[in-house]
Amino acid sequence: MTVKPTRTPPRPRLVVRTGAVALTGLLLAGGLAATAHADQWRDDQYWLEEYGFTEAWETTEGEGITIAVIDTGVDSSHPDLTEQFAGGTDVSTLGASDGTQPLGVDPDHGTMVASLIAGHGNNLEEIAKAEEFNEELARAEEEAEDEDEDSDDDADESPSPSPTPRDVPDPGPGDHGILGVAPAAQLLSVSVYLGDDPAAPTPEEQIPQAVKWAVDNGADVINISLSSSAQDWPLSWDEAFLYAEENDVVVVAAAGNRGSGTMTVGAPATIPGVLTVAGLDQNGAASWDSSTEGITIGVAAPADPLVGALPDGGYRRWAGTSGAAPIVAGLAALIRSEYPDMPAHQVIHRILETAHDAGDAGIDPVYGHGIIDAAAAVNADVATVDRNPMDSISEWIRVHRRAEVEPPETSNSPVPPSASPDTSVPTEVPVAADVTDPRAGIQPAVLFSAGGLALVLAVVALVLLLRSRRTTS
Repeated sequence: MTVKPTRTPPRPRLVVRTGAVALTGLLLAGGLAATAHADQWRDDQYWLEEYGFTEAWETTEGEGITIAVIDTGVDSSHPDLTEQFAGGTDVSTLGASDGTQPLGVDPDHGTMVASLIAGHGNNLEEIAKAEEFNEELARAEEEAEDEDEDSDDDADESPSPSPTPRDVPDPGPGDHGILGVAPAAQLLSVSVYLGDDPAAPTPEEQIPQAVKWAVDNGADVINISLSSSAQDWPLSWDEAFLYAEENDVVVVAAAGNRGSGTMTVGAPATIPGVLTVAGLDQNGAASWDSSTEGITIGVAAPADPLVGALPDGGYRRWAGTSGAAPIVAGLAALIRSEYPDMPAHQVIHRILETAHDAGDAGIDPVYGHGIIDAAAAVNADVATVDRNPMDSISEWIRVHRRAEVEPPETSNSPVPPSASPDTSVPTEVPVAADVTDPRAGIQPAVLFSAGGLALVLAVVALVLLLRSRRTTS
């Protein structure tokens, strides 16, 4: 299985696929904030108002909720993220023990993801203006004193009052930089390494360890902005995601991006019980590059364009379901903050039930249940349910893994004619739907598993052999 972060490099750079996991984001033109006015980055966060977050904040900002970011490490020293950290760890053996060292082929990724969840902005621009004003004031007073010493004509004149120095504010929170959708929530950083370093465990080994650590250390919500090219997952992931389910933790995962070669949803976004997030462009339509399709998509959220905080204190424009997922994870935090006794499956139900239908009527493989509405998800009157609308990993394990660990039954008793299959849970490994590229001249694209691809190649070889024999005869 190839897993990757959900961020894709900008064209014309090659997509880097490392290890078994990959990132699901896309860098856009724009670069660092060093040459830009800080307000520009705040102004670019259209999703805060357009998707109902500013209205939801009148009720809650995520107080008392902890969100684990399983990613490439989060720089906790960024001015937009100070005082947001409740702890962290590194499961790669290559990073800082508290998970705050960015690492891997895309070290910026984790900090950008975290800033969309719980960034609180900063006052760095006000600090710079106040310091510049005070420095100029000090220089002017120095020059005035020198002039007074050189002149006797003004000895009898009363000195004019000097301007008052400005107070220098604290760095943050403030009105500039990135403001997350749950700015009062706390963060756990769980750093993973997605490169090919032989000293690190494989991503397949790191992910379950990361999930279990997050659960054991108080995560109410887990965000995984990672995707893979396979719909199935290692057996070891069963136990980890079951552990999260049994401990009432909301798990949110990115659907992946076509722009990085992910044509259909892959694990962990195919795992039952996980809330899978697709990506929207700025017009609220499914993004071609910054999203993908699949029957396990639960909801859609903004993905293209986005802005995010960088480990060096700067900012960058980017896109991808790597950003859509943390926006939904932050929304889950707002709900859990307002309803602290609400179980995880009901939190997910509120997000899906209050989403605005888009695309084909009802649930579809592009938008899932629809487009998020943060204000409605927090404030609407929503009926209660007794199960996760994204299904259950425990039920899936009961149905599917049993055949792998138990011997087949030897009873010759016939199945009663009245028996019918249990349709309340998935009856096979989730398989993504075919994807049609809307651009002219492009044929439908299907992501094959290794076994499926081998079968196709075998059939093609057989056809060619038969044609060859007909020609020679």
